[in-house]
Amino acid sequence: MGNREALVEGAKTCLLEKGYSRTTARDIATAAGVSLAAIGYHFGSKDTLLNEALRALLIDEWAPQVATGDATGDAAGGAAAGRAGAHGQFVGTWARIVDGLQEPRMRALWAAQFEVLSLGESMPELVADLVKMQGEAREGLAEMFGGVDSGAAPEEVQAIGRLLQAMLLGVVAQSMFDPASAPTGEQLAQALRKLADRVSPSA
Repeated sequence: MGNREALVEGAKTCLLEKGYSRTTARDIATAAGVSLAAIGYHFGSKDTLLNEALRALLIDEWAPQVATGDATGDAAGGAAAGRAGAHGQFVGTWARIVDGLQEPRMRALWAAQFEVLSLGESMPELVADLVKMQGEAREGLAEMFGGVDSGAAPEEVQAIGRLLQAMLLGVVAQSMFDPASAPTGEQLAQALRKLADRVSPSA
């Protein structure tokens, strides 16, 4: 493992154990077993490194844990079968997300994310990095939850991803701080149907 990879792994460890704001560059260098100067050489700053570590945790650990990899297209089984498959994928993904919060590592990851969101206004560079990540995250969520078929228009993918992103933050927050009130995937699916029937212009 090279110094760059070691720094990312060290930053992951610090992020999960100490959080974003309490992690120092020296903490990361020590965890990585490399010199302090290596952070500036490879990443430019501690914050850029921490952002890369957060991104890696989400993509390499969190997403595979909750994703199903199921296709939701309707070419093979018809539209009804496609909808049924998407429903199961939606409900199952929520269950894996909530269940995952029982694991200390995943709970710490979400705590770090909420911390990062709270720091945004005071750290413009952090906000800029987060904005870059949002489009990619929304696309991933739309696919993960079975919200779009393959070949869906980019604007549709982003719109559905935005809704799922907002729901995700809320459901995780409830599950962490008031688990008794957190909705299940089935409850969310039914609530979305009722809401869509009420507010959709085509209803």
